[in-house]
Amino acid sequence: MPESRRDPQLITFGCRLNAFETEVMRGHAQAAGLGNAIIVNTCAVTAEAERQARQAIRKARRENPQARIIATGCAVQIAPDRYAAMPEIDHLIGNEEKLKAGSFLALTGGEAARVAVADIMGVKETAGHLITGYAERTRAFVEIQQGCDHRCTFCIIPFGRGNNRSVPMGEVVAQVRALVENGVQEIVLTGVDITGYGSDLPGQPKLGQLCRRLLALVPDLPRLRLSSVDVVEIDADLKRLIAEEPRLMPHLHLSLQAGDDMILKRMKRRHLRADAIAFCREARALRPDIVFGADLIAGFPTETEEMFANSLALVEECGLTFLHVFPFSARIGTPAAKMPQLSGPLRKERAARLRAAGAAALGRYLTGKVGGSARLLVEGNENGGAFGHTDHFAPVRLVHEAPAGAILEARVTAAANDHLIAAA
Repeated sequence: MPESRRDPQLITFGCRLNAFETEVMRGHAQAAGLGNAIIVNTCAVTAEAERQARQAIRKARRENPQARIIATGCAVQIAPDRYAAMPEIDHLIGNEEKLKAGSFLALTGGEAARVAVADIMGVKETAGHLITGYAERTRAFVEIQQGCDHRCTFCIIPFGRGNNRSVPMGEVVAQVRALVENGVQEIVLTGVDITGYGSDLPGQPKLGQLCRRLLALVPDLPRLRLSSVDVVEIDADLKRLIAEEPRLMPHLHLSLQAGDDMILKRMKRRHLRADAIAFCREARALRPDIVFGADLIAGFPTETEEMFANSLALVEECGLTFLHVFPFSARIGTPAAKMPQLSGPLRKERAARLRAAGAAALGRYLTGKVGGSARLLVEGNENGGAFGHTDHFAPVRLVHEAPAGAILEARVTAAANDHLIAAA
């Protein structure tokens, strides 16, 4: 198929790790001269995520009949045969292959097999991938680890990502330094299980040690943020940084999933309800202004109304502000898919109740900021005003434009449903 000079288009679904890997692929594809191509980076965390990816692939083919369509990501890694059966797709590459420059050189040179998906469980190491910037972004995601050694009963992702593999600290520092030198103002450390960082490295450093070294060795980094963390794996170094380091943003997204002990045990989680509540209290004692987001699953198999009520109450008891709520989605091959299932309507109804509780909590938080000041990173401008996020990850709309990448003190004048309105 003839190539054009047009850079490839990349479509990303799913997590922040996928967003980082999309930038790695963008660099490899451009360096290889891969043109007239659409690369779809899929997600497998829910059936809906897969449906959206397949829909995007079909749409891409309809709208770009001459383009080469390449599918990759967790959904492709887990079920390559399913995607190989889609006539719209020209090539499939696995999660390990998508990060290698050679995969894109083979695509450009015409030597690539249609399906190149290796056994992810056989991969033992993860290399750092040096990218120098994000397209039109002042925030950047940096991968610090891959995979997960745990096997939550609902989760298919270890079969798409493999076991835990950490990026050596020196490589993480080099990546962050390169991004900061190119104008990135905020780094988000990401992976599949970032609080599992370092267990496979010499000396077994923890996430807190990595953060401490990163902040010391890249003093020009203004803002460091963490993606989803597990409350029982947060180490003493990280707790000290929460208390003492203003460049570590006062916002943590917690992988909670449920608030009932029996459901947590059936999920094969590593924490109990009391652990989540105790951590939130401890973190607030260390840093009183800290805010929490959380992942919660509604309608897990065997969940009774009483069990669900415990999850609902966790929103108040932990003081959660930003919720990611998912109705349970059975993934073939996981233990939870074989458990007694709740009806789809009941799962959706419980998810709606959790989302309503989250919206109310967010509304209270945003309203409480009106009349005060907030520090924000300007991420861009549209419709005559700037937008960005505060240190606490609250979305902000400025009533005027401002330079992208600026960190501003602004006066909060009003609160909308899901964001603040402010003026610098």
